[in-house]
Amino acid sequence: MKKTTLSLVLGVLFIGGCSIGEEKKEYRAELHQVAPIEMVHLMPELAHEITVVDPRDNKIIEVFNRAEFQSEEEFMARASQLASELAATIDRPMKPAKLGVNGELVPGQSRMILDENELVTRLLDKSIFNKQVVLPIEETAPNITEDAVKGIDEVLLGSFTTYFDPSVTGRNFNIAKSANEIDEIVLGPGDRFYFNTVVGNASKANGYALATVIVNHEFVPGYGGGVCQTSSTLYNAVAEAGLEILELHHHSKPVGYVPFGQDATVAYPYKDFKFANNRPYPVVIKTMVNEQAGTIEVQIRSAANYVSN
Repeated sequence: MKKTTLSLVLGVLFIGGCSIGEEKKEYRAELHQVAPIEMVHLMPELAHEITVVDPRDNKIIEVFNRAEFQSEEEFMARASQLASELAATIDRPMKPAKLGVNGELVPGQSRMILDENELVTRLLDKSIFNKQVVLPIEETAPNITEDAVKGIDEVLLGSFTTYFDPSVTGRNFNIAKSANEIDEIVLGPGDRFYFNTVVGNASKANGYALATVIVNHEFVPGYGGGVCQTSSTLYNAVAEAGLEILELHHHSKPVGYVPFGQDATVAYPYKDFKFANNRPYPVVIKTMVNEQAGTIEVQIRSAANYVSN
């Protein structure tokens, strides 16, 4: 009986692979290196093609294929070039609102800016899921409403008057014409005023007369002479009202209508006079020109209920 039991035990051990009195042998598996998977070839249509879209009308501006560029530097140069070209056609300053002849609010024009750096960053994004790039356009509308302009001329915030020779007809005409362009302009909180945008090019084509202007430190005949007296008078009124000056240039020679250093020359489209309404309420620009007396006055006004609060 015992012999039979022992035989069964030895048989089980033999079948299970165990051995009595033998050392275990060490087995080593040889590992083989496997080449990495080329992920770039998985979805080439997503990795290479980029469509640039204008969000204002969903129009496709351009389609890029990264595979067509020899290097990343070449692609970056083209992306920067495209951003610059698009900014030249998209960027525009704000044209502020204006009061009409009956006191109604005439809407202005939104400020439009393309963020060039952001556009280049989006184009260089190598994400394979980023097939479409939307132009990063920032739009800022004039911050003013019909209700906000009620009683807007009640309080004087700042004013300035300059004088001119009534007998110089061409110059007087230009002063009156440019003063009329900025009259009744309304700026809401944060709104910007660009003189060249509002007045435009003081050229013969735009109806301005021949008068004396300063070019290269010399007084010479030129169209639009006198417009700088309007911009300088406006500048001093704006400064007195405490509004924020954004861009200011001085003449290369002293001028007779304001003290030295208090002028604001403009030369479309290179030199501009710009300021912003940094008040928490709207303001209005008022101009009064008396061609017989030879005076131009610019006032910055607002509503009494705004100023008193």
